[in-house]
Amino acid sequence: MTHPTDRLRRRFVAGGAGLLAGAGLGALSRSALAATTFEQPFANGKRLIETFPEKRPMIVLTTRPPQLETPFEVFNDGLITPNDAFFVRYHNNGLPPAIDSDKHVIKIGGNAVGKPFELTMAELKSQFKAVEVVAVNQCSGNSRALFTPRVTGGQLANGAMGNARWVGVPLKDVLARAELKSSARQVTFNGLDFALKGGGDLIKALDVGHAMDGEVMLGYQMNGAELPFLNGFPVRLIVPGYYGTYWVKHLSEIQVIDNVFNEFWMNPAYRIPDNACACVEPGVAPTATRPIGRFDVRSFITSLHNGQHVAAGRPIAVRGIAFDGGQGIREVAFSTDGGQSWREARLGKDLGRYSFREFTFGFQADAGTHDLRVRAFNRAGASQPMEALWNAPGYMRNVVESVVITAA
Repeated sequence: MTHPTDRLRRRFVAGGAGLLAGAGLGALSRSALAATTFEQPFANGKRLIETFPEKRPMIVLTTRPPQLETPFEVFNDGLITPNDAFFVRYHNNGLPPAIDSDKHVIKIGGNAVGKPFELTMAELKSQFKAVEVVAVNQCSGNSRALFTPRVTGGQLANGAMGNARWVGVPLKDVLARAELKSSARQVTFNGLDFALKGGGDLIKALDVGHAMDGEVMLGYQMNGAELPFLNGFPVRLIVPGYYGTYWVKHLSEIQVIDNVFNEFWMNPAYRIPDNACACVEPGVAPTATRPIGRFDVRSFITSLHNGQHVAAGRPIAVRGIAFDGGQGIREVAFSTDGGQSWREARLGKDLGRYSFREFTFGFQADAGTHDLRVRAFNRAGASQPMEALWNAPGYMRNVVESVVITAA
C-alpha cells in the first residue's frame, strides 16, 4: 500500500519539474513572484524567502537544484531543528521521481561481499534493531559567504545546519548480512538523485572501519516522523559528526569494494588542504589534499543578532548553541569586550556528543556598543580560531563569531 505522504511527494515532483526547469515555473514557483526577500550579511546577499512542500518559509539560494537555508532565528527556538525548517542541499543533480516507500529497495553488493542482497523498507524496519541518535547535519560550505577574500561556491550564511533526532539501523548490522570479505576496503553509497550536468552521479565513500563502527546508520525517521522528501525520503545515510556531503539522500545502493573510491564527489570534489588547519593563504595552492571529514568546533549566539539595539542598564540573558564532530562540548567561554576578557558560560542539557549543546550567560549592558563573542572547547581540548582559517572551497569555517549590539 502506498503511504499517504507519497501523494504529497508525487505532487512535489510533478510541480517541481517545472520549478527546477527555470522559466515557466508552474504553480509552486509562481509563489516566488510574491515571496518576501531577505538580505544576508554579505555582498550580493539578497535572497527570496519561499515555502517549499513540507517546508516553512526558507531562505532560497537556488531552486535548481534546491538549496534552502534555515532562517537563523530558528536555532534560538530549541536544540532540535524542526523538520519543516531543516536546511536542504542538492548538487547539480535531479530529484528522483515519485517514491513509493513500499516499493523502495536498497541494493547491497560489491566485489568485497560474499552475499549480495536487497532490502525493502519493510525489511529494514522489521529485521534489524532500530537505534536513535541526536546529531547535527552541517553542510561543508556552511558560512562560506563570510570568507574574506570571497570564495566560489554556494554563498551560504550560517543556516546550512540542523540538529535532529534520527532513528534507523546501524550500517554494520546490514553489512554483516552481506558477509564482508577480508579484502573490503571502502563502502560506497548512492541515492536516487541523478546527474543533470557535470560532475557525475553523487556517490560517496567511507573506509570500511568507519562504516562498521556502529554509529553510521541507515536513517528512516527524523524527529519522530518520516524524512521529508527534500531531506532524503524514505531513507538516508546518517554519518554522525561528519559533514553533510556523506549523508546520502534517497539511499538506494551500497557497494563494498576492495579499493579506494576516487570518482568525482570524492576526488577532486570535497577535499581540503592536507595539513593541521585545513587551510592555506589566499592564492596559494595546497601541496596535498584529503577528503573532508569531521566537523570542527563551532559556537553561535542565537538570541541576539549583529547590529541589534537593546535597553541600557538592564540585565540581558544570552543564549546560544555549540557543537563539534563527536568529542562533545566541555566548555563555552564568553566575552562582552571583543575578546579582551573571557568568562565561562553555563552549559545546558546534554543530548549526546553529536548534538547541539545549549549555553547561556547574562550581563548588564551599559550605554554604548558591546562586542559579544563566544568560544567553545570540546572534551579533547580543541577550540575555535580568533581569525578565520581560509581555503579555496570555503569549507569548515569555525571562527569565533562577533555579535555587536548597541545599548541605549
